[in-house]
Amino acid sequence: MSEQYTVLVVDDEKEIREAIEIYLKNEGMKVLQAQDGLEALRILKENQVHLIIMDIMMPKQDGIQTTFKIREEKNIPIIMLSAKSEDTDKVLGLQVGADDYVTKPFNPIEFIARVKSQLRRYMKLGVYEGLSKEIDIKGLRLIQETKEVSVNGEQVRLTPLEYKILEFLMVNAPRVFSIDQIYEKVWNEPSYNAENTVAVHIRKIREKIEINPKET
Repeated sequence: MSEQYTVLVVDDEKEIREAIEIYLKNEGMKVLQAQDGLEALRILKENQVHLIIMDIMMPKQDGIQTTFKIREEKNIPIIMLSAKSEDTDKVLGLQVGADDYVTKPFNPIEFIARVKSQLRRYMKLGVYEGLSKEIDIKGLRLIQETKEVSVNGEQVRLTPLEYKILEFLMVNAPRVFSIDQIYEKVWNEPSYNAENTVAVHIRKIREKIEINPKET
């Protein structure tokens, strides 16, 4: 990636923040650090940030609460950091708007690959060669150029990954895809135990665009 991106690393452990900073700076990225959610929100108000690495368990304000607050205003990609024992929190993180999660301790190579993947999606959302810039299906309208989504004229706020999933499904409608196919097309990597991850995002999208999302 030739363009310099700014990544905000939010973790109460200084050693982890500094280790991640080294990995990211080696890839030419600028790194900002915050030790808790409240500090992260302050930094976001004062800086342009392209991606956030967010620990789940932190004092003052944890990663779940902070992600929820960020999603009220911004669609910046968020990768959650979690311990192996925090599976429930991982799912909750995805539900409130996180785009991906990495389990600690993590492999630096895989970690950087996930960071780059999220940055690519964030910076190139809606790029489909030769396709219409607007798609309208029964009142659900998606504008690829501005990445806006609306239902019967009312704007819907989606996370970058939710938008990407919805766009993929709408562009290819009425074709039906399996969970594995959706994951491989949107995440652009082989599907491996992806059912829960995709299901969480699909459920969140339905809650935002359907009148009665629990009805089948």
